[in-house]
This record gives sequence, structure tokens and C-alpha cells, in this order.
Amino acid sequence: MDQRERIKSATLVEQAEGGTTAPAAEERERDHVLSRVEAARIIVIAIGAAAVWFHVWEPLPRVSLIGILGVLIGGWPIFKEAAENAAARRMTMELSMSIAIVAAACISQYFTALIITLFVLIAEVLEGMTVSRGRRAIRDLMDFIPPSVTVRGAGGIRETSTDELRVGDSVLVNPGGLVPIDGTVISGHSFVDQARITGESMPLEKLTGSAVFAGTINQSGALEIRVERIGRDTSYGRIIEAVEHAERSRAPVQQLADRLAGYLVYFALAAAAITFIITRDARSTISVIIVAGACGIAAGTPLAILGGIGRSARLGAIIKGGLYLETLGKVNTVVLDKTGTLTFGRTEVRAIVPADGVSEVEVLDAAASAEMRSEHPLGKAIINLASAKNRSLDEPERFDYLPGRGIEAVVDGATILVGNRGLLHDHSVEVSRDFAAGEDASSEVLVARDGGFLGAIVIADTVRPEARRAIEALNRMGIRSVLLTGDTKPVAATVARELGITEVAADLLPEMKLARIKSLVVAGRVVAMVGDGINDAPALAEANVGVAMGSGTDVTRESADVVLLGNDLLKFTETLAIARWTRRIIWWNFAGTIGVDIVGIALASVGLLSPTLAAFIHVTSELAFILNSARLLPRSEPSSKPATADEARENTLAKAA
Repeated sequence: MDQRERIKSATLVEQAEGGTTAPAAEERERDHVLSRVEAARIIVIAIGAAAVWFHVWEPLPRVSLIGILGVLIGGWPIFKEAAENAAARRMTMELSMSIAIVAAACISQYFTALIITLFVLIAEVLEGMTVSRGRRAIRDLMDFIPPSVTVRGAGGIRETSTDELRVGDSVLVNPGGLVPIDGTVISGHSFVDQARITGESMPLEKLTGSAVFAGTINQSGALEIRVERIGRDTSYGRIIEAVEHAERSRAPVQQLADRLAGYLVYFALAAAAITFIITRDARSTISVIIVAGACGIAAGTPLAILGGIGRSARLGAIIKGGLYLETLGKVNTVVLDKTGTLTFGRTEVRAIVPADGVSEVEVLDAAASAEMRSEHPLGKAIINLASAKNRSLDEPERFDYLPGRGIEAVVDGATILVGNRGLLHDHSVEVSRDFAAGEDASSEVLVARDGGFLGAIVIADTVRPEARRAIEALNRMGIRSVLLTGDTKPVAATVARELGITEVAADLLPEMKLARIKSLVVAGRVVAMVGDGINDAPALAEANVGVAMGSGTDVTRESADVVLLGNDLLKFTETLAIARWTRRIIWWNFAGTIGVDIVGIALASVGLLSPTLAAFIHVTSELAFILNSARLLPRSEPSSKPATADEARENTLAKAA
């Protein structure tokens, strides 16, 4: 039956307007528990059908008073919904069922009319429970916002509602508690699980000055947090609002389902009219009307979209609308940025290649001492390695930065050069052309001291460990992967070779990336662009689906149609799989509904289906298609007990190791 309005109801955005609070327990129960009125109506209709079958109390020879009362009592909600749909000019199956029930009663088939009514009422309840489960799958996200908080104020510590918090308040969060707001730690020390917000797999240590987010779990020590963002303005509130907006949006396939449902009803009524004209058999005519159903696609399609969006949200991918979920299911080309998407976006020393007779330590000490005053990312990578190795460095007595060349510094009276081949050539330091040629590097930093060549330090952006698995997953799905980057060709080639990407374009400005995306779309490709930098925003907007990494800029996330919490590219490939699964389920429902209707109408028109059997086929097929869509709904997650302080530290150390 028509559940579209039910799916659109009970949104969380209204709750997020005032504050991000969990729904009341009574509301949750009301969502999915069979109401007393519904149960009473079903029982009355069942008893009435039995009474009509056994001819109990029939004072009138040709009219069953029990049958008439049963049709009026049980059919009232069906008739009411049919009238509302007819007034709105929506052709739905409630109208055809109402016609069938009234027609059966008019030819004194009261048992058939009551059985049809009973089947429809039971189907309504089961469908409502299934759709309610879909809404709960979304609303369960709210479980990570506590309804009340502990606040420290001028009058001391007090308990208050989350809705009453104000920016600047001081909130106390005990060990094992849920963080209700976005803010900054004023005092305390703890480990916080913020996987739901940032995608971090390990609990992060929080000290004074650390940022914390609503919806995260304080695992060990007590924290006092200054409130900076409340309700829908928090990171978690925005996630909830985005998911709720997506739930209420209508994908093109959903609009197609609505139109197809209307066409099937017209087709059934036309087939019934033709059957009556040819056969003059009222039972066959009623059976034709009853057997045809479009509820499996009318309710199953939005339920499948709801399930796909909810399952993706649980996974850590926020899809901003049903349109983008549907488009994701058709993607055949994925364009990837390099820095921050496939790599961590931070430089690290990959290797130290000393010259003959020089040790690696000597090369590192000389370069790190010279770079101590440098703000260049390559210099910081060298200093970080020296610090990690606990090397004792000397402060440079003189420091000169030569743009495009490198650094010239004086350390302990020795002149140290750290830079490219051009810098060493300018100072007449000879370096063989093939030195360190066997190393895959983003950048090669050469080091010399007092005119003598010491060696090279190979520095590169580190590829994310899950990136190769993500590319392999895309290849298995038959999706073409393209790397577009503003970095140099050697760097891009190195990353592409490491990940197994064959199509690479480097040295691209933002407008050049945009042009590449446009050319792919014009060529008929369904393109998803994945990026995280502000320079990716135009390309994200131009692609069929823009996907932003969770660590990206605000501009990038606003331009994107899908936002990944954290930076795990595997979440994106799993979201693609969910989107494809959603499309398959919807099209299976389409094909199955049309097939059942055509076969059922053909059998009913020649008298091979009784009205009762037709009603059974209608209801069971409808529920089968709805339950097929319900397979997408995410399972409820058991609430886990927060770890103790010792467990948090042990888990953190274990994961780090």
C-alpha cells in the first residue's frame, strides 16, 4: 500500500533545529508496535469472515449484516486513503482495492470481500513496520547524542537538557560518557573514540586545547569542554541533517516508480472492463482488479533508497540525496585526486642514499641541522626523521633560503648545501647523473658539505595503505580509474604505478582538471570525482557525483554530493557497491511486479483465479518485493560498552603497533 507519505514523516531535521536530542522512548515504540485499533480491526474482520463462512446470524436471506458491518469497519481506512488519493489525482492500489471490496460485496461475495480486507489490513501493518524500521535505521544515529548534560556554572555543577545549552557553557563529560557538543577541552585528559565523525580507527588522546566533537565517546578520563557549537551546528548534527534531507529527497527512479504504479492501476481497471465485456463474469472481473498490484514498487522503491542511504551512513559515507545514490549506482569512471585522497598529503623520508665513504647518519645530521630554521615541507620531513631518531642537531650560524634551489647554511663553521642539483651545480659540487636513480621519489634532496658531496635524501608523500585495495575493488567492479593531479609527472607516475592506475594526467591546474571532467561527461561517462582540496571544488561540482574526503576543506564538502567521514577510500568503494545493490533491487522489484501483474491478470481473466486467491497473490507478492527492499536496511548496532582507561591505552598502543 502507499507508504510514501509515511516514509517522509517523522524527520529529525525539526529536532536538529532546536538541539540535537534523542527521540522519546514512547515515540520509538509508537513507530513499530501494532496499535490496539489496528489489532482490534484485524481481529474483528477475521471473526466476521469466519461468521460469514459458517453462516452465523443471517436474518436477511440475501444480505449478510455481519459481512456489511465487517466491510465498513475493516475497509474504512482503505476507503479513506483511496478517497484522499483520488482527490489528489493519484491513482494508487488503495482505489483498486476499494473497488474490488465494494464490487465483491455488491454481488453478495461477503466472505471474499472480508478476506480481501483482512489481507490488505495485515499487509498495511507489516509494510508499516518495515518502513518504520527504515526510519529507525536513520534515527539510530541520534543515539550518540545524550538528552541531558552536566554543566559547570556560577552556581556550581548542575544537570540540564541538551536543548538548554548555550555557546560558552562548560560541559563535564565523565569516563564512558557521550560528548553532546562540539567544543574545546578546558581541562582533563582522556582518550576519545571519534570514528563516527572523523573515521579515525584509534581513540585519540585529548588534552587541554584539543577539539572534541558531538557524538564521540569519552573512553577514559573526565573532560571539561567549552561549548562552541550546539545542535544542528555540530559536526554530528550536520551529518544527521544531511542524511535526513537525503531520506526525504526523491530520486528519478522513485518518480518512475510512482508513474509506473499509476499505469499498472489503469491497466488493471482496463483489463477488468475488457474481461467483463467479454465474459460477463463478475468474479473473474473482480479477480482481475484484485490480483494486479503496484505497491511492491510504490513502497519498495523509497524503502530501498532509504535503506541504501542508511546503510551508507552507518558505513561512514553521507549521501546527500536519492538522486546521488541512484547516480552512484551507474558510475563507470572514478576520477581521483592524489594529495589527501590517495596519499596522506604529508611528506616523509623514504630513503637516505649516502655517497661512497659517507654514512646515512652523517647525511641526515648535516641536512637536519641546516634545515632547522626552514618552513619548507621537505625540510620539516628531514627534521622529523632526525627527531624520531633522537639525533642531536646543531643550530645553524647562518641560514639562507634560495627560492627554487634550496638552502645554504653554516653549521659549526662548515658550509652545508641542501637542495636540488641546480644548487650544487652553482657551487661546483659534482653529482653523477644517475645517482639515486633507482629510488622512486617525489623529491630528491641533495646534501653537500664544504664542497664535498654527502648524498641524497629521498622524500615522498606516503600512499594510503587502503588506497591500493580500493583501486583493486574498482577494477573488480569494472570501473575505470583516472588519476588527475597538479603534482609533477614523475610523482604522479610513481603513485599510479604503486596503486595500479594506468590512466594518469599530471601538472594540472584546477581549470584543467575541470576541463578533463567535462570531457569525460560529454563522452557519455558517468563520472564520480573524489578529492579533498579547495582546488578540487570545481571538478567535484562538474562531475556526475562529487565525493569529498572527510578531512577536506569546508568548500570541498559543500561542493560534494557525497561526504566520506575520515579518509578511507575503501568506504567509497563499499558505498558504490551499496548503490549498485540498491539499483539491482529496485529493478528486480520493477520486473517482478510487472511479471506478476501480467500473469495474474491473464489467469484471472479466464477464470483460473478466485477473488480470494487473487488477493492472496496480490498481498504476498507485494510483501515479497517490500521485504526484498528491506534487505538493504542496516542492522541495529548493539551499543558497546566504552573501554576503561587502561583498555583505551592498550587498544591505542596495540593499533599503533
